[in-house]
Amino acid sequence: MMNHPSTYKGRRVVVLGLARSGASVAKVFHELGANVIVNDKKERELSPEADELAALGINVVCGYHPEDLISEDTALLIKNPGIPYTAPPVAQALERGVEIVTEVEAAYFLSPAPIIGITGSNGKTTTTTLIGKLLEAAGMNPIVAGNIGRPLCEAAIEATPDNWLVAELSSFQLKGTGAFRPRVALLLNIAETHLDYHGDMDDYINSKIKLFDNQTDEDAAIVNWDDPECRAISALLTAPQLPFSLYERLDTGVYIEPPYAKDSAGKPDDGVQRSFVYSFGDGNVREVLPVSELGIPGRHNAANALAAIAAALAAGADPQRLQQPLRSFRGVEHRLEFVRETAGVSYYNDSKATNPIATTMSVQSLTAPIVLIAGGLDRGSDYMELVPLFRDRLKALVALGETREKLAKVAELAGLARVEIVEPNEDAEAVLREAVRRAAELAEPGDAVLLSPACASWDMFASYEQRGRIFKDSAHTL
Repeated sequence: MMNHPSTYKGRRVVVLGLARSGASVAKVFHELGANVIVNDKKERELSPEADELAALGINVVCGYHPEDLISEDTALLIKNPGIPYTAPPVAQALERGVEIVTEVEAAYFLSPAPIIGITGSNGKTTTTTLIGKLLEAAGMNPIVAGNIGRPLCEAAIEATPDNWLVAELSSFQLKGTGAFRPRVALLLNIAETHLDYHGDMDDYINSKIKLFDNQTDEDAAIVNWDDPECRAISALLTAPQLPFSLYERLDTGVYIEPPYAKDSAGKPDDGVQRSFVYSFGDGNVREVLPVSELGIPGRHNAANALAAIAAALAAGADPQRLQQPLRSFRGVEHRLEFVRETAGVSYYNDSKATNPIATTMSVQSLTAPIVLIAGGLDRGSDYMELVPLFRDRLKALVALGETREKLAKVAELAGLARVEIVEPNEDAEAVLREAVRRAAELAEPGDAVLLSPACASWDMFASYEQRGRIFKDSAHTL
């Protein structure tokens, strides 16, 4: 198990993968006196951080993996979370018994601030951002970082004991942890995703569970009581729990009062006035806010809000100070983000929906007839779980990317008459712009055009952010 970064003074530490997080952790270990070597398979001109690190005296090797990168005296390998464990340097480290961690592990040792760790298959960014807003309103000085964009090491160095470090954490990041212990650990949900990286669901789930591994009675564990996998995981946890639920009243937890009916997901709202409430097991149920006043639409966002409220309460926030940020929060970029209305048609950017469950939740959140733009990286799914959604909620589909034919097949089985397939070419941006143009032609006043791909972006784009920004620009220039 990794020790405190200060103990690696004079020892060889390999940082595999640049980008902001790699550069951040490399600087930390260099400043603490470690013999740091940074390696990235990308060419040096594609690694803007390389020159900055080299100017500090850090050894940077780009363009290939040296055969002797993992040597006998390598004390630690810190890898970019997205690099698979089958990559040659990682496999060599495993063979040699070298400890392999991600930046998250180092950040844990460095942070003087308590940590709220948030993970799950869907909703991480929205929930993490909202927790930051809630703690800010409560005067608790949050620093939001992690998978959401800012390197966790960078935030940990800035933090003081008066801060809270609010960390979005992926399964890739958590897999490379050992000692990591958040004061508040939050598991939003579990869905089948990232199996090309993890190999199977067991490895994926076990990586998520590492969030809770080192918690004690002084900590808090928050799980989604409505998710069967999360509920099963809750039985294994030892820290005090504060679950959340849309569908059940909880003696201890945060829930909706009155609860939604369990069979009502995806159906029109029944008009009942509901509230976010909580109870700490003392028989007293206290209201936080009417659900109708939440600033972001959709039942999945009500679940995200429950999770964020639970995390804020577990951290000690004053419940009365949570109302204003819950009302004013408008979500995050690329997650059911309203772009514009033109010719009576509304455009929404949901580029962060990289799996079918995320797309399903977003489609169900909109009440207008939907022209869906979907498709992207093919990870082997057949997308058949989308047949009912396509049948019941879509007006038309525009499919693109590696999965375009699969999604068109799902639309055919759903009986969807209006389907457009945008064929690929070398100009990915032009393909997406053409998809937006075709969606606009299919839409009529009162409709919504929704980019919610149900797939990762990497077949065509560098990131879901790039995909979303091209979509937004395309919608603005119609």
